[in-house]
Amino acid sequence: MIRPLTLALLLTLSATPLAAKEADAPDYATALADPARPAADRERDAARKPAELLAFAQIAPGEQVGDFVMGGGYVTRLLAAAVGPTGKVHAFQPAEFIAFKAQYGTDQAAVDAAYANVDAVAGPFAAPAFAAPLDTIITVQNFHDLYLKPFPEGTGDKASAALFAALKPGGTLVIVDHSAADGTGTTLADSLHRIDKAAVVAALTKAGLRPQVMIDFSHANSSKQHRRQIVVGQDVGHQIAGGDERIIGVMVESHLVEGRQDIAAPEKMTRAGRTSPHPRR
Repeated sequence: MIRPLTLALLLTLSATPLAAKEADAPDYATALADPARPAADRERDAARKPAELLAFAQIAPGEQVGDFVMGGGYVTRLLAAAVGPTGKVHAFQPAEFIAFKAQYGTDQAAVDAAYANVDAVAGPFAAPAFAAPLDTIITVQNFHDLYLKPFPEGTGDKASAALFAALKPGGTLVIVDHSAADGTGTTLADSLHRIDKAAVVAALTKAGLRPQVMIDFSHANSSKQHRRQIVVGQDVGHQIAGGDERIIGVMVESHLVEGRQDIAAPEKMTRAGRTSPHPRR
């Protein structure tokens, strides 16, 4: 059985079914190829699967999108390219993070200055001051931080309520984080920087959102051994058969041919069946 300790969690919670959103996701290759993205960001793409993230969140041109805890701006820059000049990215950096490390403030100011469609958002960790109702909020590997020991008890509940309040009716909150073992709750947030997915679901359900979970069969769940995706699938199947209604879909990586090939013009992608980092259709 695949232990949840290694589960990379991609959790979306929505006030209405995801099917109510735009059915056809845009082609995100243009966003990834944005010349304004620094080389360091591009080097991280293979591991972070940005096209899949944008496609799963169904980010569309013209949307109002929030980046909850923008860090160095990796996701913010992707979102800015994806929503285009008619959209807006509201990039939140907690005041506590900036007080701890000034570079967080410097990074936020730099991204804000570089993109006309990015607005810097300030405020306490538990009270992001988003100025407009948002279509989507994304947070990547930050939700567990709400439960770190330096922050007061109740920070997670307050932030969850604030995120729910910032969404438009039918808006979507996408949380990417690493899941700790079942039953550990938030106790491993400091030591392993992981959180039990049940604790995430409980906090956000309490705030008023409805949980839906997408599970990645590859990478950590299969210990980066693509043939083990079958074992992961069996484990997820047992969860569904056992009555877990939160699981709405899975991400499965092709392994007809081992290895990967970078996204390119169709005539240059010569190995049929070999994985390429493109949005799932």
